[in-house]
Amino acid sequence: MSRRGRAVAFVLAAACAAAAAAAIADGYGASVARGYGALRSVVVASSPLQAGQPIGPAEASSGLELRRVPARFVPPGALTSAAAAIGLAPVARVPAGAYLLATQLRAPRPEAGDALGLSQGRHPVEISVSGAAALLLEGDRPSGERVDVVVTTEPSGSGQGKTYVAAAAVPLLALGPGPGGIEAEGVAAATLGLSRRQALRLIAAESFARQITLLPRG
Repeated sequence: MSRRGRAVAFVLAAACAAAAAAAIADGYGASVARGYGALRSVVVASSPLQAGQPIGPAEASSGLELRRVPARFVPPGALTSAAAAIGLAPVARVPAGAYLLATQLRAPRPEAGDALGLSQGRHPVEISVSGAAALLLEGDRPSGERVDVVVTTEPSGSGQGKTYVAAAAVPLLALGPGPGGIEAEGVAAATLGLSRRQALRLIAAESFARQITLLPRG
């Protein structure tokens, strides 16, 4: 066989081997899914989290990650969004690679909360918002900005819906993918520093509003 023929035969053999490996991997993945059930996204500490140290947007971005694991292995109370941990502090050290559980977190001391831009009486609250694309044009999470939260209601009967500012000049602590994991059509999960009254108003609005929008101030 000529040198060219041997080269062609080698390339064909490598391609066949790669195809076989892919088929085996696909079959193994399907077998795992059948054996262990559906996969679920959970938050895992990619680096150690120290006790009492509040988790800010930077810590959530660098120290937390989402992994998909079989649902049967997910412990009760495991977080499904890194944004849900922002503004809270671990009650004990969380080692790298461990699941992050709701029971491991608590509100920080007032002085620690102030460092996150939360004045006394404000707490981190996550809500779903629309029109977030304008805040993500530069590719960065605009944490630390002040925003107005605008609610647009559905039309009532023959009348039109109304638009109003439900919370003005609140700190935006984090902005990330919505429940589906994709920032489609500008839908995102926003973590805001809200008073109890503002939080109750916006949580109620999520159930009846056509959309909730963030408007940057400035």
